Amino acid sequence: MAGDTGIERLNETHVEGFHRALDIVVRERKYLSLLEAPPPEETRRFALSSIASGNVHFVALDGGEVIGWCDIRRHHFPSHAHRGTLGMGLLPAYRGQGLGRRLIEASIEGAQQVGMLRIELGVHADNARAIRLYEGIGFVREGVSRDAFCVDGVYKDVIEMALIAR
Repeated sequence: MAGDTGIERLNETHVEGFHRALDIVVRERKYLSLLEAPPPEETRRFALSSIASGNVHFVALDGGEVIGWCDIRRHHFPSHAHRGTLGMGLLPAYRGQGLGRRLIEASIEGAQQVGMLRIELGVHADNARAIRLYEGIGFVREGVSRDAFCVDGVYKDVIEMALIAR
């Protein structure tokens, strides 16, 4: 459980731990679109590209070990550059302790500092804990993508949410 936890910007020393945490969360097959982490070298390229391009990417650490992450990736088109898409994950033992909120708040602050005014996300409609967290931070529901997620023949709706910080 949470001991000496902290939030830091992703750097090269975190990449291996980020890959490990990502793989644990995606293998739960409940929250993220991936069902297993990409190979380590692909995760490394993604992380280093994220750092180099100035995307917002924070990690949560416990005693130096990566236990979660939150990233906000800026949209590519110049007319959409004020928008970013949020993704996050937290190891099961660390959920429900306020760490996810701290990660998101740090990421939102970082996104605003680089000119992102609209932050978007999609959350599975049955993930009540995450929905409460996002709404508590100020995200609003903008719509529902029906049957947008399917694992093992089970379809789930995805609630589209956004936070506009102007």
